[in-house]
Amino acid sequence: MKSNFIGVIKKTIMNSLNNKVAVITGSARGLGKAIAERYAALGADIVINYSRDKASADEVVSNIKAMGANVIAVQADVSKVADIERLFKEAKEAFGKIDIVVANAGIELVETPVTDFTEEQFDRVFGINTKGTYFTMQQAAKNVEDNGRIIYIASSTTSFPVPGMAVYGGSKTTPRYLVDILSKEIGHRGVTVNSIIPFAVDHSGIFAEADSYPALRKQLLDSCPMGRLAEVEDVANVAEFFASDLSSFVNGQHLLVNGGATN
Repeated sequence: MKSNFIGVIKKTIMNSLNNKVAVITGSARGLGKAIAERYAALGADIVINYSRDKASADEVVSNIKAMGANVIAVQADVSKVADIERLFKEAKEAFGKIDIVVANAGIELVETPVTDFTEEQFDRVFGINTKGTYFTMQQAAKNVEDNGRIIYIASSTTSFPVPGMAVYGGSKTTPRYLVDILSKEIGHRGVTVNSIIPFAVDHSGIFAEADSYPALRKQLLDSCPMGRLAEVEDVANVAEFFASDLSSFVNGQHLLVNGGATN
């Protein structure tokens, strides 16, 4: 009896994504790369997506192949609906199905007051972060298998407004509402739709370089009780949870990964 109990516990706490297929947008580097490699380590087949950086995408593909997982890379600009549709078509042609979709692709534009944003900047940020995410999640809803997982990578600026981030934060807010709606529209299929809301991530995005945005970095560090920015692995941990059976009854939720930061 004791041995069986231990076996059940081990099965419960050890996540496996064997026989799952995951599509992660914007996964040539940063958060998307970390999530793709985590899913591959758990046994999933992976579809890497990139817009321009083929060299970085090829490196991620090599890393994942070294783990023994199946992987392809698909070039697609998520600001173009036709590219998103092609991404999902090629993923299904390669692997026959899609179980997990992570809508991660996005761009950041910070330290720009509302009065200084241009129409071109607005259209570019919303074109990728809002339009791109919307149609990625639309395709996910159409293509993901029953009991699948859809995960949106949001931003803590949607919970704690920061001066200089009006357009960026606004562009990331609309898809949060989409998570709420989509979770209700397709929940009957056993599909969960959730968002991860990361704090600023060190060694990624605008903080890829240690000396970038020093004033903003200090402001964010001062706001976090844990005294550090997030790391990509912090976000990958939650992405693992949302993709696994452990979250099968967690739906329409928005999980802050911010070390207790309050602004």
